[in-house]
Amino acid sequence: MSKLAFVFPGQGAQKVGMGKDFYDHYDVAKKLFKEADEALGYSIMKMCFEGPEEDLKLTANTQPAILTISCIANEILKENGVQPDITGGHSLGEYSALVAAGVLKFQDAVALVHKRGEFMQEAVPVGEGGMAAIIGVDRDKIIEICEAINAESPVQAVNLNCPGQTVIAGATLGVEKAVEELKAAGAKKAVILPVSAPFHSTLMKPAAEKLAVELDKVTMSDAKIPVVANVNAHILTNADEIKTALVAQAASPVLWEDCVAQMQAFGADTLLEAGPGKTLCGFNRRIDKAIKSLNVEDVESLEKTLDYFKEVR
Repeated sequence: MSKLAFVFPGQGAQKVGMGKDFYDHYDVAKKLFKEADEALGYSIMKMCFEGPEEDLKLTANTQPAILTISCIANEILKENGVQPDITGGHSLGEYSALVAAGVLKFQDAVALVHKRGEFMQEAVPVGEGGMAAIIGVDRDKIIEICEAINAESPVQAVNLNCPGQTVIAGATLGVEKAVEELKAAGAKKAVILPVSAPFHSTLMKPAAEKLAVELDKVTMSDAKIPVVANVNAHILTNADEIKTALVAQAASPVLWEDCVAQMQAFGADTLLEAGPGKTLCGFNRRIDKAIKSLNVEDVESLEKTLDYFKEVR
């Protein structure tokens, strides 16, 4: 029997105005925004609705903002009788997935990802690290080129998103050198990304160590719904295993293509992206055109998705 996966987006999906639609129509959105503001000690709701964009783009704000919208979307779907059989999230989105799976309490997750953002930014001074998107080169070739440069300056493949789309990260020099070599190797596109740190690279180890301390302070429960982990694309339900995977995740590549393959192997043929944007829906098209992709980021997309489930159920 076919199964439904909920998938949750990571950084880059944020935009000013997100969540306002949900707030205006659903009490659960008002409740979660209030809880998020209390957990953070400042109004992430105001920042989501009004910006300024420069503040919303700061990773310590982006992370709790996206998580809040994603968790609101999940709760509204649940209220409407739509629940996943399996779940996962891209990078930051893994925390949204863990809230959906009952592993983390929402307020704990909001506070954690705010700190995670701060730790990631502190790990490498601005200007000393970066990331680049590589389009049109086989992932094995990218890994091979990065490994050759790594001895001279740290760089590695960190987001293995879908066939033909991989993100690399590392020291600024290593990333720049890898971009040159990958262009020479036939990349259709090799673009330095406008981010402030080399997320998911080994340079994030100081952030992972600080995150481990914070994770020890919160209660984590065994998952009520299976969760696919970014670091190894394994299905996890045990709280201790999930905690270990989360610590490693901060300084390890996101194996997203493998995560989607794992959800398909589990029997999920429909993937619903809950949260701002449609980035993961785009990846699905490149991973396997047979995947049915849905998204819920506002009332309009919610109504379309609910209409779809009325027809198929």
